[in-house]
Amino acid sequence: MMEDFDPDLPDDDGEQEDLAARNSLRRVAGLRTELEDVTEVEYRQLRLERVVLVSVWTSGTQEDADNAMAELKLLAETAGSEVLAGLVQRRSHPDPATYVGRGKVEEVAEAVRATGADTVICDGELEPAQLRNLEDRVKVKVVDRTALILDIFAQHAKSAEGKAQVELAQLQYLKQRLRGWGGNLSRQAGGRAAGGAGIGGRGPGETKIETDRRRIHTRIAQLRRKLREMDATREGKRAERRRNQVPSVAIVGYTNAGKSSLLNRLTGAGVLVEDALFATLDPTTRRSETSDGRVFTLTDTVGFVRHLPHDLVEAFRSTLEESAQADLLVHVVDASDSDPEGQIAAVRTVLTEIGASTVPELLVLNKADLADEATILALRANHPGAVVISARTGAGLDELRTTIEDRLPQPEVAVDVVVPYDRGDLVDKIHKTAVIGSLEHTAEGTAIVANVRADLADELAAFARG
Repeated sequence: MMEDFDPDLPDDDGEQEDLAARNSLRRVAGLRTELEDVTEVEYRQLRLERVVLVSVWTSGTQEDADNAMAELKLLAETAGSEVLAGLVQRRSHPDPATYVGRGKVEEVAEAVRATGADTVICDGELEPAQLRNLEDRVKVKVVDRTALILDIFAQHAKSAEGKAQVELAQLQYLKQRLRGWGGNLSRQAGGRAAGGAGIGGRGPGETKIETDRRRIHTRIAQLRRKLREMDATREGKRAERRRNQVPSVAIVGYTNAGKSSLLNRLTGAGVLVEDALFATLDPTTRRSETSDGRVFTLTDTVGFVRHLPHDLVEAFRSTLEESAQADLLVHVVDASDSDPEGQIAAVRTVLTEIGASTVPELLVLNKADLADEATILALRANHPGAVVISARTGAGLDELRTTIEDRLPQPEVAVDVVVPYDRGDLVDKIHKTAVIGSLEHTAEGTAIVANVRADLADELAAFARG
């Protein structure tokens, strides 16, 4: 049974200065500054973007369709929108021209007019023609799920690497969806074709849209070079940990499952924590120790979501490789979610895509203080070995720490040595990396029985007893 939340417990999430800064700039729904007397001051109106959600239900149950719409609503609200209405159409596949059928398009247009919405968000990745056709019919901006997630990432990216990764993903998405109108599409030409412009009217013959596409390709090449340089730095840090044989644990999971809260609880990292999707994007690595003194690292990674845009996976590949190269994945699941099994499947799909499916996994059922007991029992039955915790209250964390220690790579070479007192460096290595069976201070030196790594066993060979 999970213990109740105690408001007097110490705050393990730290100062949360990043969260305070983010909230200080947040727009608030329902607050309006409309000044009717435009003769005195300029008319102003401050409001959130008003959106209508549209989804096509192609497979699964009614509950799956409801969960997908609820997630789209959370994504839209995280991006700073006020959701006014949602429409779902049951079809075998999306309409190739307008995503939804002709009759449903008229219904969407009517909902936009009735609610005064200024944006339509579709739960899928739309082709350029579908976007254009829908906008022509509903007369407002149309955004698909991919653009929505990219917008959230753009708002939340803080580090130079994160901003470059998001910009790269946005440009990859945009380059296939460039549009131009009227004179922007006219070519430069000479002679009579240019209306008599003659000399000075001749040019390379590029349209404005081609020029924009070329500039996007140039910027993409620049960003990739920049990310390769940053990746070299990240790889250098990883190589240093591998050289010192420091085990690494990556915390992965669905967005808003509580990964950052768990990292703060285990290490006191002070990473930003917020009840929002994709609140933290930049991976954070912290040093930790087992109860017997062995050192390992814990890394908080970017959250996953169903149908994570391919462009984002490609742009964040260097960051996601933290998971693929870990010794253990701590897979955090929101046990209070309406579809935790769907979250687990979505995360494992992305892990397979980035080559991390073979890394040992420890399933952690978080938010047990909010979850239904029957749901937790069902999850434990389906996933033997899962650990139930609440990062908010701290319940179950001792069991989690013990389980992580047991699942870390174990030193395999048994040694029985007496290390001279002038070789304190070797004793320090044993404390940090070995599993110590016994340790005793004698007249000749420190007598140690332990399991150590092969390279350290070679260094200790000269001090073996017997």
